[in-house]
Amino acid sequence: MKLLRILMFALCLTPFISFASKPLSGARDMVLIYAGGTHRGEWNKEKFAPYVSMTDETGKPHWLFDGFLFLEIKNGEGRGFASYYEKQGARKQEWTKLLNDYLTPGKIICALNDCIGDAKKINSKKFTRKKIVIGLPEPIPNQKDWGEIDGTVIDFSNAEHRLSACRWFIDTAIEKFKQANLKNLELVGFYWIAEEATNSRKLANNVSDYIKSKKMTFNWIPYYQSEGYTDWKSLGFDIAYLQPNYFFNEKIPFERLDNACKVAEENGMSMEMEFDDRALNTGKFAYRLTDYMNAFEKHGVFNNLPIAYYQGNLAFYNMFHSNDSSDKQLYMKLAKRIAQRQEMKNLKRAK
Repeated sequence: MKLLRILMFALCLTPFISFASKPLSGARDMVLIYAGGTHRGEWNKEKFAPYVSMTDETGKPHWLFDGFLFLEIKNGEGRGFASYYEKQGARKQEWTKLLNDYLTPGKIICALNDCIGDAKKINSKKFTRKKIVIGLPEPIPNQKDWGEIDGTVIDFSNAEHRLSACRWFIDTAIEKFKQANLKNLELVGFYWIAEEATNSRKLANNVSDYIKSKKMTFNWIPYYQSEGYTDWKSLGFDIAYLQPNYFFNEKIPFERLDNACKVAEENGMSMEMEFDDRALNTGKFAYRLTDYMNAFEKHGVFNNLPIAYYQGNLAFYNMFHSNDSSDKQLYMKLAKRIAQRQEMKNLKRAK
């Protein structure tokens, strides 16, 4: 009966559901959480609630995102975590602070763990630990003020030094995550912050080997037609989500979404859905988020592929808490689709 109820819920949301024959690894629905820079707001457990679960019209709860990507592109004080975001690259002290902030009790990743703990008290549906991916800063080429590792001054004009810094970050993140003892979360991989392969082709492969030695995955989200995006497998990434870059510019026609979905299919890639606060009714871009949903239905993305969700800073949260009924309806439309994908994933596992 339980399996029947799950299937009925899924079918009520969409009458045509299929799944890729290849097994899924990692998260099926991974939301991007930008956090760590001083220019960001605080992520506490209240902020995470609309991302963790939703309640349908009948009052029944459903789990939402099964994956959370925590990343940052700049520290808010003039230092960047990848090329081109700031004039100066982040140093070891900024890399360290980023991990400390992520794994401080009551904050960011730990706050998510607490939020899930609260949700489990009212949601009796089968729960599996949410999958966590942490953004790995790019050692910016030729940076010389990063810091030291075991007494050696690191110089990013040296390829081995760049790799050493990545290994240090990965080891530190794994150890801090383990020490945090987060019972509702599982650290499954790392994400390459750089969205193009320009400065890191060989490095990415070496970093990939190290991540795989830890039995974790290497994730990437290149922008549309970025340098190296079709080479994602040979670069060492386990999964790559393609950015359509459609939402942000009204001059870009709907055909961009069609083309991006086709390109992703041709290259074995997954897809990213993109929106920010302009998707709220006050921004008049809600139709462009709806375009993503329509395109993902049309091209079978919803049925067959893992999806990453770029939501600016807090757009998904803001839609949920908006006083505008159209914003709430948009939240529910997307949340239901995510919940359906999660229900079907669990159904497939149960079989």
